[in-house]
Amino acid sequence: MGKLYVVGTPIGNLGDLTYRAVETLKAVDFICAEDTRVTGKILNYLELKKPLVSYHEHNARQAGEGICARLIAGENAAIVTDAGMPCISDPGEDLVKLCAENGITVEVVPGPTAAMSAIAVSGLSTSRFQFEGFLPVPKNQRFAILAEVKDSTSTLIFYEAPHKLLTTLKDMLDFLGDRRISLCRELTKLHEEIYRTTLSEAVAHYTANDPKGEFVLVIEGAQQQAATETIEQALEQVEALVSKGMRGADACKQIAKATGFPKSELYAMLISKNTV
Repeated sequence: MGKLYVVGTPIGNLGDLTYRAVETLKAVDFICAEDTRVTGKILNYLELKKPLVSYHEHNARQAGEGICARLIAGENAAIVTDAGMPCISDPGEDLVKLCAENGITVEVVPGPTAAMSAIAVSGLSTSRFQFEGFLPVPKNQRFAILAEVKDSTSTLIFYEAPHKLLTTLKDMLDFLGDRRISLCRELTKLHEEIYRTTLSEAVAHYTANDPKGEFVLVIEGAQQQAATETIEQALEQVEALVSKGMRGADACKQIAKATGFPKSELYAMLISKNTV
């Protein structure tokens, strides 16, 4: 039986390829790539020719079964993502699970990771952190996650694309309050930038200046607060979420989870108050 190697690749600077990563890519029978064009550039840089198998979120199930069949037959493979460590906020996670289910050995060849690189230079606390990846696009799902993490005292880490950055910053300011944030842009690339500011100042800055490049957002955690003592206080939190556009039922579910008060009671109070 063969083996799957999870191989970290550079997040921007090709000089960050490790010796072990190069040797692994040379040794395997084929490489599973999120975007074969991106991986092709790395292979060209290494002057290496190797069969590529397209593996991404839209073909993960079908392609994953074919990859596992080849591994079971004795071939070795590497999985890479477009940048950084595969299987973190990308479909490689499903392939690793499939290998585990089939008894296929998975070995990690670590490399750069945007989230860890960003928090290391953020200037914020690194003792405890919470990685959330990309926020969902649908508003109710975005709001649910922001409501869930708003009381976390851990440093929060998010990924964001430039065309969605301003909307995300505004939502974060609404839900989290005006906290310190480090916006890490184009890490390891020519135009790398670490912008340490506050959420309100970041909103103002990117309202006036179009964001460019991929971002990692590192946000300070919440200050320790006293627990919600009454259901009336919990209802106030529900109403705050509803005022931001969250559906009443979703807001009640979220606050019930955070406070321990019954969702049904919160919802009944919300409906009663709105019909008086």
